Amino acid sequence: MTVIAAYLYRNGTRVRPVMIDEKIDCAHDKSEFVWIGMAEPTTAEMETLRRSYDLHPLAIEDAIKANQLPKVDVYGDQLFVVARTAHVENDSICYGETAIFVGHSHIISVRHGSARAHHTLRQELEAVPDRLAQGVDYVLHAVLDFIVDGYLPIIEGIEDEVLAMEQQTVDQFLGREDITRIFNLRRQVMRFQRILTPMHEVAHKFVKIDLPCIDADTRPYFSDVRDHIRRVQTMADDLREILMSVFEYSNLLEQQRTGAITRQLAAWAAILAVPTAIAGIYGMNFENMPELQTRYGYFVVLSVITVICSLLYARFRKLKWL
Repeated sequence: MTVIAAYLYRNGTRVRPVMIDEKIDCAHDKSEFVWIGMAEPTTAEMETLRRSYDLHPLAIEDAIKANQLPKVDVYGDQLFVVARTAHVENDSICYGETAIFVGHSHIISVRHGSARAHHTLRQELEAVPDRLAQGVDYVLHAVLDFIVDGYLPIIEGIEDEVLAMEQQTVDQFLGREDITRIFNLRRQVMRFQRILTPMHEVAHKFVKIDLPCIDADTRPYFSDVRDHIRRVQTMADDLREILMSVFEYSNLLEQQRTGAITRQLAAWAAILAVPTAIAGIYGMNFENMPELQTRYGYFVVLSVITVICSLLYARFRKLKWL
Protein backbone atom coordinates (compact mmCIF):
# COMPACT_ATOMS: atom_id res chain seq x y z
CA MET A 1 0.00 0.00 0.00
CA THR A 2 1.40 3.39 -0.94
CA VAL A 3 -0.46 5.32 1.75
CA ILE A 4 2.23 5.88 4.37
CA ALA A 5 0.14 7.84 6.87
CA ALA A 6 -3.33 9.43 6.82
CA TYR A 7 -4.74 11.08 9.93
CA LEU A 8 -7.25 13.65 11.04
CA TYR A 9 -5.83 16.33 13.34
CA ARG A 10 -7.68 18.66 15.67
CA ASN A 11 -6.01 21.37 17.75
CA GLY A 12 -2.60 19.89 17.02
CA THR A 13 -3.51 16.38 18.18
CA ARG A 14 -3.97 13.26 16.12
CA VAL A 15 -7.63 12.23 16.29
CA ARG A 16 -7.93 9.11 14.14
CA PRO A 17 -6.75 7.47 10.90
CA VAL A 18 -8.66 8.24 7.72
CA MET A 19 -9.11 6.45 4.42
CA ILE A 20 -8.21 8.15 1.16
CA ASP A 21 -11.73 7.57 -0.18
CA GLU A 22 -13.29 9.02 2.97
CA LYS A 23 -14.78 12.50 2.73
CA ILE A 24 -14.01 14.40 5.90
CA ASP A 25 -16.11 17.38 6.94
CA CYS A 26 -13.68 19.51 8.90
CA ALA A 27 -14.69 22.51 10.95
CA HIS A 28 -14.03 25.98 9.62
CA ASP A 29 -11.34 26.34 12.27
CA LYS A 30 -7.96 25.86 10.54
CA SER A 31 -6.71 23.74 13.45
CA GLU A 32 -8.74 20.78 12.14
CA PHE A 33 -7.39 19.19 8.97
CA VAL A 34 -6.38 15.94 7.27
CA TRP A 35 -2.74 15.16 6.54
CA ILE A 36 -2.11 12.33 4.10
CA GLY A 37 1.33 11.10 3.11
CA MET A 38 1.82 8.83 0.09
CA ALA A 39 4.82 7.36 -1.71
CA GLU A 40 4.83 6.14 -5.31
CA PRO A 41 1.00 6.00 -5.52
CA THR A 42 -0.88 4.26 -8.28
CA THR A 43 -3.09 6.05 -10.78
CA ALA A 44 -6.16 4.53 -9.16
CA GLU A 45 -5.19 5.87 -5.73
CA MET A 46 -4.60 9.35 -7.14
CA GLU A 47 -7.98 9.24 -8.84
CA THR A 48 -9.56 8.31 -5.50
CA LEU A 49 -7.89 11.32 -3.89
CA ARG A 50 -9.10 13.56 -6.70
CA ARG A 51 -12.72 12.59 -6.09
CA SER A 52 -12.47 12.78 -2.31
CA TYR A 53 -10.77 16.19 -2.11
CA ASP A 54 -11.81 17.77 -5.41
CA LEU A 55 -8.25 17.99 -6.69
CA HIS A 56 -7.59 19.46 -10.11
CA PRO A 57 -6.98 16.88 -12.90
CA LEU A 58 -3.90 18.75 -14.17
CA ALA A 59 -2.36 18.67 -10.72
CA ILE A 60 -3.12 14.95 -10.46
CA GLU A 61 -1.44 14.38 -13.82
CA ASP A 62 1.68 16.26 -12.74
CA ALA A 63 1.82 14.36 -9.46
CA ILE A 64 1.66 11.01 -11.25
CA LYS A 65 4.30 11.81 -13.90
CA ALA A 66 6.75 13.25 -11.36
CA ASN A 67 8.88 15.10 -13.91
CA GLN A 68 8.22 18.70 -12.90
CA LEU A 69 10.50 21.49 -11.81
CA PRO A 70 9.66 23.15 -8.48
CA LYS A 71 6.58 25.34 -8.85
CA VAL A 72 3.40 26.67 -7.22
CA ASP A 73 0.09 26.41 -9.05
CA VAL A 74 -3.22 27.87 -7.88
CA TYR A 75 -6.43 25.98 -8.65
CA GLY A 76 -9.36 27.88 -7.21
CA ASP A 77 -9.00 27.85 -3.45
CA GLN A 78 -6.34 25.11 -3.49
CA LEU A 79 -2.60 25.04 -4.04
CA PHE A 80 -0.44 22.55 -5.86
CA VAL A 81 3.23 22.70 -4.89
CA VAL A 82 6.08 20.73 -6.44
CA ALA A 83 9.42 20.47 -4.62
CA ARG A 84 12.52 18.51 -5.61
CA THR A 85 14.32 16.34 -3.09
CA ALA A 86 17.99 15.40 -3.31
CA HIS A 87 20.20 12.73 -1.80
CA VAL A 88 23.62 11.20 -2.45
CA GLU A 89 23.83 7.71 -3.89
CA ASN A 90 27.06 6.10 -5.16
CA ASP A 91 28.90 9.45 -5.01
CA SER A 92 26.27 11.11 -7.19
CA ILE A 93 23.39 13.44 -6.40
CA CYS A 94 20.05 11.77 -7.13
CA TYR A 95 16.78 13.64 -7.25
CA GLY A 96 13.22 12.90 -6.27
CA GLU A 97 10.00 14.84 -6.32
CA THR A 98 7.40 15.69 -3.72
CA ALA A 99 4.04 16.98 -4.90
CA ILE A 100 1.88 18.67 -2.26
CA PHE A 101 -1.86 19.37 -2.50
CA VAL A 102 -2.99 22.03 -0.06
CA GLY A 103 -6.59 22.94 0.76
CA HIS A 104 -8.13 24.76 3.71
CA SER A 105 -8.67 21.49 5.56
CA HIS A 106 -6.29 19.03 3.92
CA ILE A 107 -2.65 18.62 2.92
CA ILE A 108 -1.56 15.66 0.81
CA SER A 109 2.08 14.90 0.04
CA VAL A 110 3.01 12.54 -2.79
CA ARG A 111 6.65 11.42 -2.86
CA HIS A 112 8.55 9.94 -5.80
CA GLY A 113 12.17 8.79 -5.54
CA SER A 114 12.73 10.44 -2.18
CA ALA A 115 15.21 8.78 0.18
CA ARG A 116 13.88 10.61 3.27
CA ALA A 117 10.42 9.72 4.56
CA HIS A 118 8.27 12.23 6.43
CA HIS A 119 7.76 9.92 9.40
CA THR A 120 10.30 11.75 11.54
CA LEU A 121 8.88 15.13 10.52
CA ARG A 122 5.37 14.05 11.47
CA GLN A 123 6.57 12.89 14.88
CA GLU A 124 8.37 16.18 15.50
CA LEU A 125 5.27 18.21 14.65
CA GLU A 126 2.99 16.00 16.72
CA ALA A 127 5.32 16.51 19.68
CA VAL A 128 4.50 20.24 19.58
CA PRO A 129 0.67 20.49 19.28
CA ASP A 130 0.67 24.29 19.45
CA ARG A 131 2.57 24.48 16.17
CA LEU A 132 0.64 21.72 14.46
CA ALA A 133 -2.59 23.48 15.42
CA GLN A 134 -1.59 26.42 13.20
CA GLY A 135 -3.00 24.52 10.23
CA VAL A 136 -2.04 23.25 6.80
CA ASP A 137 0.11 26.27 5.91
CA TYR A 138 2.42 25.56 8.82
CA VAL A 139 2.61 21.87 7.82
CA LEU A 140 3.42 22.94 4.26
CA HIS A 141 6.24 25.10 5.59
CA ALA A 142 7.52 22.19 7.68
CA VAL A 143 7.55 19.85 4.66
CA LEU A 144 9.40 22.37 2.48
CA ASP A 145 11.85 23.11 5.27
CA PHE A 146 12.43 19.37 5.74
CA ILE A 147 13.22 19.01 2.03
CA VAL A 148 15.52 22.04 1.93
CA ASP A 149 17.39 20.90 5.06
CA GLY A 150 18.40 17.82 3.09
CA TYR A 151 20.33 20.01 0.65
CA LEU A 152 22.93 21.28 3.11
CA PRO A 153 24.64 17.95 3.96
CA ILE A 154 24.99 17.27 0.22
CA ILE A 155 26.73 20.54 -0.54
CA GLU A 156 28.87 20.25 2.61
CA GLY A 157 29.97 16.75 1.58
CA ILE A 158 31.04 18.01 -1.84
CA GLU A 159 32.80 20.94 -0.19
CA ASP A 160 34.85 18.61 2.04
CA GLU A 161 35.86 16.52 -0.97
CA VAL A 162 36.85 19.59 -2.97
CA LEU A 163 38.95 20.99 -0.12
CA ALA A 164 40.74 17.63 0.14
CA MET A 165 41.47 17.81 -3.59
CA GLU A 166 42.73 21.36 -3.18
CA GLN A 167 45.22 20.20 -0.54
CA GLN A 168 46.23 17.26 -2.73
CA THR A 169 47.21 19.56 -5.60
CA VAL A 170 49.88 21.14 -3.40
CA ASP A 171 51.56 17.78 -2.74
CA GLN A 172 51.26 16.00 -6.06
CA PHE A 173 49.90 16.15 -9.58
CA LEU A 174 46.21 15.43 -10.05
CA GLY A 175 45.73 12.17 -11.88
CA ARG A 176 43.28 11.43 -14.65
CA GLU A 177 40.74 10.08 -12.15
CA ASP A 178 41.01 13.22 -10.02
CA ILE A 179 40.45 15.52 -13.00
CA THR A 180 37.50 13.41 -14.14
CA ARG A 181 36.06 13.64 -10.63
CA ILE A 182 36.45 17.45 -10.62
CA PHE A 183 34.48 17.84 -13.83
CA ASN A 184 31.90 15.30 -12.66
CA LEU A 185 31.40 17.27 -9.44
CA ARG A 186 31.13 20.49 -11.43
CA ARG A 187 28.37 18.98 -13.58
CA GLN A 188 26.55 17.80 -10.48
CA VAL A 189 26.79 21.23 -8.84
CA MET A 190 25.50 22.90 -12.02
CA ARG A 191 22.54 20.53 -12.14
CA PHE A 192 21.91 21.13 -8.44
CA GLN A 193 21.83 24.87 -9.12
CA ARG A 194 19.10 24.30 -11.71
CA ILE A 195 16.99 22.84 -8.89
CA LEU A 196 17.86 25.48 -6.31
CA THR A 197 16.80 28.45 -8.46
CA PRO A 198 13.15 27.39 -8.92
CA MET A 199 13.01 26.21 -5.30
CA HIS A 200 14.03 29.70 -4.25
CA GLU A 201 11.29 31.14 -6.46
CA VAL A 202 8.73 28.85 -4.80
CA ALA A 203 9.69 30.00 -1.32
CA HIS A 204 9.76 33.62 -2.49
CA LYS A 205 6.17 33.36 -3.75
CA PHE A 206 4.94 32.22 -0.34
CA VAL A 207 6.64 35.25 1.21
CA LYS A 208 5.62 37.95 -1.26
CA ILE A 209 2.35 36.81 -2.89
CA ASP A 210 -1.10 36.34 -1.37
CA LEU A 211 -1.98 32.70 -1.95
CA PRO A 212 -4.98 30.58 -0.92
CA CYS A 213 -4.61 28.65 2.33
CA ILE A 214 -1.57 30.69 3.36
CA ASP A 215 -2.04 33.12 6.25
CA ALA A 216 0.13 36.19 6.66
CA ASP A 217 1.28 34.86 10.05
CA THR A 218 3.15 32.00 8.38
CA ARG A 219 5.11 34.15 5.93
CA PRO A 220 8.09 34.53 8.28
CA TYR A 221 8.38 30.73 8.32
CA PHE A 222 8.54 30.60 4.52
CA SER A 223 11.05 33.43 4.63
CA ASP A 224 13.23 31.18 6.77
CA VAL A 225 12.98 28.44 4.13
CA ARG A 226 13.94 30.96 1.47
CA ASP A 227 17.00 31.98 3.50
CA HIS A 228 18.08 28.35 3.81
CA ILE A 229 17.84 27.90 0.04
CA ARG A 230 19.78 31.10 -0.54
CA ARG A 231 22.53 29.86 1.75
CA VAL A 232 22.82 26.61 -0.20
CA GLN A 233 22.78 28.59 -3.46
CA THR A 234 25.69 30.71 -2.26
CA MET A 235 27.65 27.61 -1.24
CA ALA A 236 26.94 25.99 -4.63
CA ASP A 237 28.13 29.10 -6.47
CA ASP A 238 31.31 29.16 -4.41
CA LEU A 239 31.88 25.44 -4.95
CA ARG A 240 31.57 25.80 -8.68
CA GLU A 241 34.26 28.48 -8.64
CA ILE A 242 36.49 26.49 -6.30
CA LEU A 243 36.25 23.40 -8.50
CA MET A 244 37.52 25.34 -11.48
CA SER A 245 40.20 27.08 -9.41
CA VAL A 246 41.44 23.69 -8.15
CA PHE A 247 41.83 22.49 -11.72
CA GLU A 248 43.51 25.72 -12.83
CA TYR A 249 45.76 25.75 -9.75
CA SER A 250 46.78 22.15 -10.40
CA ASN A 251 47.44 23.01 -14.03
CA LEU A 252 49.61 25.97 -13.07
CA LEU A 253 51.58 23.89 -10.56
CA GLU A 254 52.10 21.21 -13.16
CA GLN A 255 53.37 23.80 -15.66
CA GLN A 256 55.65 25.24 -12.98
CA ARG A 257 57.09 21.84 -12.12
CA THR A 258 57.48 20.98 -15.78
CA GLY A 259 59.27 24.29 -16.34
CA ALA A 260 61.61 23.60 -13.43
CA ILE A 261 62.48 20.17 -14.81
CA THR A 262 62.99 21.67 -18.27
CA ARG A 263 65.39 24.28 -16.87
CA GLN A 264 67.35 21.61 -15.03
CA LEU A 265 67.66 19.51 -18.15
CA ALA A 266 68.72 22.55 -20.17
CA ALA A 267 71.35 23.50 -17.57
CA TRP A 268 72.88 20.00 -17.49
CA ALA A 269 72.78 19.86 -21.27
CA ALA A 270 74.71 23.12 -21.46
CA ILE A 271 77.30 21.87 -18.96
CA LEU A 272 77.72 18.54 -20.74
CA ALA A 273 78.00 20.32 -24.09
CA VAL A 274 81.45 21.66 -23.13
CA PRO A 275 83.30 18.33 -22.74
CA THR A 276 81.27 16.91 -25.61
CA ALA A 277 82.37 19.71 -27.95
CA ILE A 278 86.03 19.60 -26.94
CA ALA A 279 86.18 15.81 -27.06
CA GLY A 280 84.44 15.90 -30.43
CA ILE A 281 86.98 18.30 -31.86
CA TYR A 282 89.98 16.29 -30.70
CA GLY A 283 88.28 13.10 -31.74
CA MET A 284 88.52 14.05 -35.41
CA ASN A 285 92.08 12.65 -35.48
CA PHE A 286 93.62 15.08 -37.96
CA GLU A 287 97.42 14.83 -38.07
CA ASN A 288 98.21 18.55 -37.77
CA MET A 289 95.81 19.52 -34.99
CA PRO A 290 97.35 21.97 -32.46
CA GLU A 291 98.62 20.83 -29.11
CA LEU A 292 98.61 17.16 -30.08
CA GLN A 293 102.33 16.86 -29.38
CA THR A 294 102.25 18.91 -26.17
CA ARG A 295 103.40 16.88 -23.17
CA TYR A 296 100.78 18.19 -20.79
CA GLY A 297 98.05 18.92 -23.38
CA TYR A 298 95.75 16.17 -22.08
CA PHE A 299 95.80 17.58 -18.55
CA VAL A 300 95.39 21.13 -19.81
CA VAL A 301 92.29 20.18 -21.79
CA LEU A 302 90.81 18.36 -18.77
CA SER A 303 91.51 21.40 -16.63
CA VAL A 304 89.83 23.70 -19.15
CA ILE A 305 86.78 21.42 -19.28
CA THR A 306 86.62 21.31 -15.48
CA VAL A 307 86.91 25.10 -15.10
CA ILE A 308 84.30 25.89 -17.75
CA CYS A 309 81.86 23.27 -16.39
CA SER A 310 82.36 24.58 -12.85
CA LEU A 311 81.70 28.16 -13.94
CA LEU A 312 78.55 27.08 -15.78
CA TYR A 313 77.38 25.05 -12.78
CA ALA A 314 77.92 28.00 -10.43
CA ARG A 315 76.07 30.30 -12.83
CA PHE A 316 73.08 27.99 -13.13
CA ARG A 317 73.00 27.51 -9.35
CA LYS A 318 72.86 31.28 -8.93
CA LEU A 319 69.97 31.44 -11.41
CA LYS A 320 68.28 28.60 -9.43
CA TRP A 321 68.17 26.37 -12.45
CA LEU A 322 69.95 23.66 -10.49
